[in-house]
Amino acid sequence: MSLAADTEAALRCLDETNLEEIGEAAAGPLAARLADVLRGLGHHYYALDDPLVADAEYDRLFRALQALEARFPGLARPDAPTRRVGGEPLDAFRKVRHPEPLLSLGNAFDADELRAWYERARRGLAEAFGDAEPALVAEPKIDGLALALTYADGRLVLGATRGNGRVGEDVTAHVRTVRDVPLRLALPSQQTAEQASLFGAEDAVAPARLEVRGEAYLPKSTFERLNEALAAGGGKPFANPRNAAAGSLRQLDPQVTAARGLRFFAYGLGPVEGTEEPASQHETLDWLRGLGFPVNEHIRRCEGIEDVIRYCNEWNERRDALDYEIDGVVVKIDRRDFQQALGAVANAPRWAIAFKFPAREATTRLTDIALNVGRTGAIKPLALLAPVGIGGVTVSKATLHNADYIRDRDIRIGDRVVVKRAGDVIPQVVGPVEAARTGEETAWQMPATCPACGEPIARSEGEAEFYCISAACPAQTIRLVEHYASRGAMDIVGLGEKVAVQLVEAGLVHRLDDLYRLTPEALLALDGFKEKKVENLLAGIAASKARPLRALLFGLGIRFVGATVAALLVEHYATLGALAAAPPEDLEAVHGIGPETARGVVEWFGHAPNRATVEALGALGVNTARLPEEPVAAEAAREGPLAGRTFVLTGTLPSLARAEATARIAAAGGRVTGSVSTKTAYVVAGTSAGSKLSTAERLGVPVLDEAGLLALLGS
Repeated sequence: MSLAADTEAALRCLDETNLEEIGEAAAGPLAARLADVLRGLGHHYYALDDPLVADAEYDRLFRALQALEARFPGLARPDAPTRRVGGEPLDAFRKVRHPEPLLSLGNAFDADELRAWYERARRGLAEAFGDAEPALVAEPKIDGLALALTYADGRLVLGATRGNGRVGEDVTAHVRTVRDVPLRLALPSQQTAEQASLFGAEDAVAPARLEVRGEAYLPKSTFERLNEALAAGGGKPFANPRNAAAGSLRQLDPQVTAARGLRFFAYGLGPVEGTEEPASQHETLDWLRGLGFPVNEHIRRCEGIEDVIRYCNEWNERRDALDYEIDGVVVKIDRRDFQQALGAVANAPRWAIAFKFPAREATTRLTDIALNVGRTGAIKPLALLAPVGIGGVTVSKATLHNADYIRDRDIRIGDRVVVKRAGDVIPQVVGPVEAARTGEETAWQMPATCPACGEPIARSEGEAEFYCISAACPAQTIRLVEHYASRGAMDIVGLGEKVAVQLVEAGLVHRLDDLYRLTPEALLALDGFKEKKVENLLAGIAASKARPLRALLFGLGIRFVGATVAALLVEHYATLGALAAAPPEDLEAVHGIGPETARGVVEWFGHAPNRATVEALGALGVNTARLPEEPVAAEAAREGPLAGRTFVLTGTLPSLARAEATARIAAAGGRVTGSVSTKTAYVVAGTSAGSKLSTAERLGVPVLDEAGLLALLGS
């Protein structure tokens, strides 16, 4: 069997086995099986930078082996994966023996496990220090690659990876390309008096020999640009930022490493010669800052374990606000004498522990690829998955973005794939686990015809999406009716997705104006419709006739015209007829309207069936003119910190929903549009940002992350 098959079999075995009831006779073969699987997975993860399973699945296998060894100590072997701290070093690099092992950390997965660890530490300190309540330091757990940096007389002389904890790889030439890593430590004049005085001498730059430990990582924004460049050049994209960081440091050519944009955070010390070490972890971090090392700004000293738990919960919610991946929090006893008294067990210190956040990635089988037709005719591939739990939610479908995404990552039906779910964001397939392939997987291609109506599909040059070109496509009609009736548009109570499907499939609605021709008799013939439901629906449809023009314009489903753009256009065009007659150059003259949006509006109104729909809506009594309470351009808000500035949003922001970000910008006097032009003041980019980010970089438009936007709003 392949390692992938062995891993799946081991996970199934754990599903069917109660480890608390298993006997020693059965535990022995299971422990041996788990050890074999973990060795193989560890080799893929640490040595090959090619993980075969998600971290959560590896942790589950690892903890199961730990549990068996705890119940039956005779099963524990010196070479077991539970006794190791990493993978074997690569043969391509010179081996480096660490003067002190780089230990791994034990894990806690909930608050109770953190409390239990803290109580064990307190008991361990009781004999020497009495009933101590040790203070703690909580640090974001950066998902990168551990490094040990050695300085002699203040100069960098060695950079080494963790390797197996005792022997790593010499990557000094590569580390020198990481701009965060100081090649020479800071001069005394660059240190604060407090930092210098930690060693009792303000003229001391650093000890004669010093090992600094930390994490090399790749920012998420850099990772996304790297993957886009790899895909454009026909290369294989990285699965995640951690693998990209590890792969970048292990390039044979340091110039490749230099181009990748790696960053570094220092978090501790190895051996120090020539002076005493700081007395605590937080003093160590402050001293490292003074020597010129980047130290994470979100590290916090906590007085007790409950403060730590609050910190962990806070960052579990806020982790997406960072431009780097964190997969948990590292918790350390602050005082160094406490650390020394507690010591270590096997491969982990007793004075530190890693709190792991709930899983947001998992691996599962891609059973098929379906197609979803949107209201504008955009056809998006959808992954159908063998159900898998991610962060407490069972996921059976995930986005595949577009045909190019599938092609660039060589995702095949039948693949074992990595699926990521971040907060409330729609789950997405990150990529295939190529090492798990059996040869039975099949490649996928976008079909030539629409799955809903059978008409041809096509895409314009430079666009990622395919579109159904039929205006009569029933799938588009269903989505359009649902959108038209939504709260942000015409707000028709009682007309949701289910009713939209019924109306279109029954042949009652072919165009939007058909909604206003519905009769009680026709609706009563539909399944589930009674007199009261019919009465309410018809009342909601009738009330929608008086909605503002901006709501109607948004509800029509014109490409690139969201709620904000619709309101912007209504400021300048008093009637739908005036907007329909506007040439593209006039539309582009509107502050905040770019050429892409202008083209979308002109093309939509240039389509005869669309003009017929608009004329019919007006004839049926739907408001097609600007209401007195709707603003005009001259009356637009001109106060606030963002007055006169135009913004474009792209990608998923960590904590702000798109609608909330738009509303906050508008409240501050700014405007949000759908396309980037030279008139754009800022592009606000989140994760999975698309072509708008590339356009901004090409045009030289400033790019903000969420933190930058919030800073502007606060100003």
